[in-house]
Amino acid sequence: MSEILSVLRERFPNEIQHAAEFRGDLSVSVPAKAIPPLLRFLKNTQTFEFLLDICGVDYLNYHPTERDASKRFDVVYHLFSFHRNKRIRLKVAVHESQSIPSVQDIYASANWNEREVYDMFGIRFDHHPNLRRILCHEEFVGHALRKDYAAEQRQPLSKAATAEKLMDLKEEDLQTEGFEKRTVLNIGPSHPAAHGTLRTMALLEGEKIVKAEVEIGYLHRCFEKMCETHLYHQAIPYTERLNYSSGPMNNFGFCLAMEKLMNLQIPKRGQQMRVIIAELARIADHFVCIGTGAIDLGAMTNFWYSFSEREKIYSLFEKWGGGRLFPRGIIIGGCLSDFPNGWIEEAHQTVKSIRSAVKDIDRLLTNNKIFLNRCVGVGGLSKEEALNFGYTGPLLRACGVELDLRKCAPYSSYEDYEFEIPISTQGDVYDRYLVRMEEIRQSCRIIEQALDHLEEGPVCIDDKAIVLPQKEDVYGNIEGLMNQFMLVIHGIEPPTGEIYGYIESANGEIGFYIVSDGTGLPYRVHCRAPSFAHYQAYPKLIQNQLIADAIATVGSLNIIAGEMDR
Repeated sequence: MSEILSVLRERFPNEIQHAAEFRGDLSVSVPAKAIPPLLRFLKNTQTFEFLLDICGVDYLNYHPTERDASKRFDVVYHLFSFHRNKRIRLKVAVHESQSIPSVQDIYASANWNEREVYDMFGIRFDHHPNLRRILCHEEFVGHALRKDYAAEQRQPLSKAATAEKLMDLKEEDLQTEGFEKRTVLNIGPSHPAAHGTLRTMALLEGEKIVKAEVEIGYLHRCFEKMCETHLYHQAIPYTERLNYSSGPMNNFGFCLAMEKLMNLQIPKRGQQMRVIIAELARIADHFVCIGTGAIDLGAMTNFWYSFSEREKIYSLFEKWGGGRLFPRGIIIGGCLSDFPNGWIEEAHQTVKSIRSAVKDIDRLLTNNKIFLNRCVGVGGLSKEEALNFGYTGPLLRACGVELDLRKCAPYSSYEDYEFEIPISTQGDVYDRYLVRMEEIRQSCRIIEQALDHLEEGPVCIDDKAIVLPQKEDVYGNIEGLMNQFMLVIHGIEPPTGEIYGYIESANGEIGFYIVSDGTGLPYRVHCRAPSFAHYQAYPKLIQNQLIADAIATVGSLNIIAGEMDR
């Protein structure tokens, strides 16, 4: 990263205000006016293809020594170079009334991210084409992630905006010279084919979609605001509910980010257990996507094959962590408890059953002419467009980009396992299906290797200031009771600083940007959600397609509303 910093100092000698590296993260502070030329330079000459995220931080109550205390907010840009396998974080300090140039013409992914920063903090972006609220409703007063906005303050919506208003339709848009009259159709937010609380608005000419727009926020719970009022380990029930199809993976990502902040090394057995649980969760998530996506197209039998295996995975979760969808097993510092007796043997049998189910689904779908007609060439995105929108995970790999964080930035000892990264080339509905099917097979390989080579030893670190004691210690001795009391009341107190931690979730890169002021409460937690980037491109994917193609496309994207809305 020192090489990149040297290049930036040489190219922008007057714009680099401050630069620091913490836990391997390079953070560079620049003035607002420098953001567009700097991002163009990083994208075009330094191969930073991804603008993964933009978020805000309100420094009303906390003043790090390196920043200008007269400026209340930071706007934070997270960039990633796949070519270099490097990341950089750019920060712009702004006054409460100051605006900042929009960069949506440089990275398409910036559009929604800038809208979210405006919605949550009130920071305006000059020349943004559609700067309006995105997660909160239009009647919302104030900005929820400002430190002076009360966490308990709720604001109901009296009347929802019409599709015509949200799509900015005029009378002439409804006219056509052809035979078919144009009409507006709402698909969702309460619709079985919407895959959650997603609202798609389509201007139709017959069954052809001439223009489309989407509205999100129906499942917005302001998870990030709640993190500011809860201790670090109390945030875990929030993180796992972001993606209810593979909850343990979100816990994994959050705990890894916290461990990066505190520079912790997890015992080998704990790392292996996390990998096993994460890959089982990945398989369950893919089964949900494939099974429900196929049933949208009338292929019901596949649903039973996929959900039967999903239930077996959830039974394993329940026996280990107590919950089926949300097992409470991954904690900051490792795993809460070891696998119970007989669990490893049952996991082996489950993997064999999963392999058999994948073969059955493969025989039913992969060469099925009806399925091929509904999927091939539908909802496609080019590699360049996918990179521009910030696509990651199976959707990006279906476009031909061999990016998998388990390989390029291995964590939790993923470098110990042999597995392949499946990719395709067309980026359509069919390729997304093929990639997910092969990823299930590769996850089975990883799980079997981890189960066969589980090392003996502890499953979490031995640090009473971080890990909650076992219940027998809480009830059996005064030291355990005191340890429990101190952690529950005061929580973990990490060092001051900021980090960005990330993993390869079932949907792509899920990342957590954490700012610590040294107390037991997070000063700022932001989640980089893959579904947020993916759904932003959805109107483009379905334009000039049929209504039926829109249903096939949204199913292949596997949008999780809880993760997207947060």
